[in-house]
Amino acid sequence: MQAVLRAEKARLQVGALPLRFSADGTAEILLVTTRTTKRWTIPKGWPIKGLKAHEAAAREAQEEAGVRGKVRKKSIGKYLYWKRIADDDVLCRVKVFQLIVEQRLEDWPERDERRQQWFRLGDAADLAGEAGLSALLRSLEVTGHERG
Repeated sequence: MQAVLRAEKARLQVGALPLRFSADGTAEILLVTTRTTKRWTIPKGWPIKGLKAHEAAAREAQEEAGVRGKVRKKSIGKYLYWKRIADDDVLCRVKVFQLIVEQRLEDWPERDERRQQWFRLGDAADLAGEAGLSALLRSLEVTGHERG
């Protein structure tokens, strides 16, 4: 793997950070596993023609995690990671958008391809399979008053 991260050469992806809040206001994040390596991550993918970045992130959350909700238009952060495509590693920059989960679907496109689980913020940061995502999660301060 390349030793130097060159962010300017990274390919853009969009990701959703699905959140819900317990009765005491504690934030929980829905993580999904990647299809091939089974690492914990957030729903993410390539930009979608005709959709704004936050709308594409919301679509990824629906397709990969089976959740819908209110997505923020402004990114809450970004991170870099290496994506394995065929026999190559591609550097990706993920713009992350907060999504307050309002609905869990009974069926969705990637239901049988991924595991999903709710985690407290600190646990999600510990379990994230991408160092950049873990650092982003550690930097967040999410409270119940951000519900929307």
